[in-house]
Amino acid sequence: MSDLLRALPKIKQNGTAPRPTPFPLTTAHEDGGSSSSDSSVSTTDSIDTLRPVSEYSTSGPNPWSQYFNEELWLESSTETQKAIYHAYLTPPIDPAKGPLFICHHGAGASGMSFARFATAVKGIMPRAGVCSLEAREHGSTVTTLAGEEVLDFSIGSLVADALTMIRLLAEKKGWKTLPPTVLVGHSLGGAVVTRIAAEGSLGPQLIGFAVLDVVEGSAIEALMHMKTYIASRPASFASPEDAIDWHVRSRTIRDRESARASVPNLLVSHGDRWVWRTDLARTQKWWEEWFTGMSAGFLKGRAAKSLVLAGTDRLDRELMVGQMQGRQPEECFWVCCEV
Repeated sequence: MSDLLRALPKIKQNGTAPRPTPFPLTTAHEDGGSSSSDSSVSTTDSIDTLRPVSEYSTSGPNPWSQYFNEELWLESSTETQKAIYHAYLTPPIDPAKGPLFICHHGAGASGMSFARFATAVKGIMPRAGVCSLEAREHGSTVTTLAGEEVLDFSIGSLVADALTMIRLLAEKKGWKTLPPTVLVGHSLGGAVVTRIAAEGSLGPQLIGFAVLDVVEGSAIEALMHMKTYIASRPASFASPEDAIDWHVRSRTIRDRESARASVPNLLVSHGDRWVWRTDLARTQKWWEEWFTGMSAGFLKGRAAKSLVLAGTDRLDRELMVGQMQGRQPEECFWVCCEV
């Protein structure tokens, strides 16, 4: 979705969603389409230029333990369904003081999308914690009690999943109350954390929330090109290393270490190939619902808030009015790009 939003000005000019333009790769199949994708384990188009890649063309995956202290599998059940939720965690040194950054990825991504963010936070705030959640069919699994799949990507269900994961996390860690929390959401994750903030679901423990790379207006406008964009990706890869290389060369991810951390989780083995874990086409029914009302919710959220975009021209009307009213001050950083 973020790639599509960055390409939106070109789409308006050309009329079609552009294909990524990687350097030639012989191992990725570009035939379009996509395919669908307990306990805890602990250890102690604003920039159009391609960053230089490393001296070798591919490099292997980085393990989750390089970025987080724990990998969590959190089980939940109701009268109609059961779930095994997946998350990564580095807990705050003092849960009473926090802060705890709880992150939610975008559609088709994974909890490891925030791997380098977790490292950066710990470098700046050594006593802080970071938890990165994974949505259903992105690493978490939700089924009926009989084990049949539950096809429901409504924003209400995604928000309920996130809140359940947060509750189970607190229970597992023995926290009587959630640490002072900052929610961080990218693309679809931004819609999820905005809804949580607007509804006050975490009460006074929510001290802030940040939305990355998405606003309601441009997101909904880009959705008409989403199917074409999905079909433009390689359908499979020979190995995770080839997928990492494709993401960097196509500028889908501009930072190689971030790709090494996050891309392997996007794939599952299928025969002798690696295919996408999440079938984004299956989520089409809910695309517009995800982002409708997001701008109003962002302005309504009662906590410190931050909206991080690639350019000021990406504000939609409601956010622009809010900015002019002083409800959302603007600050520009001129040397930066999405990793």
